[in-house]
Amino acid sequence: MVIKIDEIDKKVGMNIRLERTKRSLSQEGLADLAGLARSTMGIVERGEQSPSLQTVAKVANALNIDIQKLFIFDF
Repeated sequence: MVIKIDEIDKKVGMNIRLERTKRSLSQEGLADLAGLARSTMGIVERGEQSPSLQTVAKVANALNIDIQKLFIFDF
């Protein structure tokens, strides 16, 4: 199976949004916990730009989850 890169960006963003909302966090709240700008958090959640692995790791740490959980997709 071939996965398009922009599809991965969107799915990672959706997983981040899902985990964030489960914790009743705003984008700004998660961005603060992760040490990121709120605008960056929005771009990542919408899948508009590929986040660096460091950015994804910061988000996973802020959510207190294993990073691989953000890369589990249901196709």
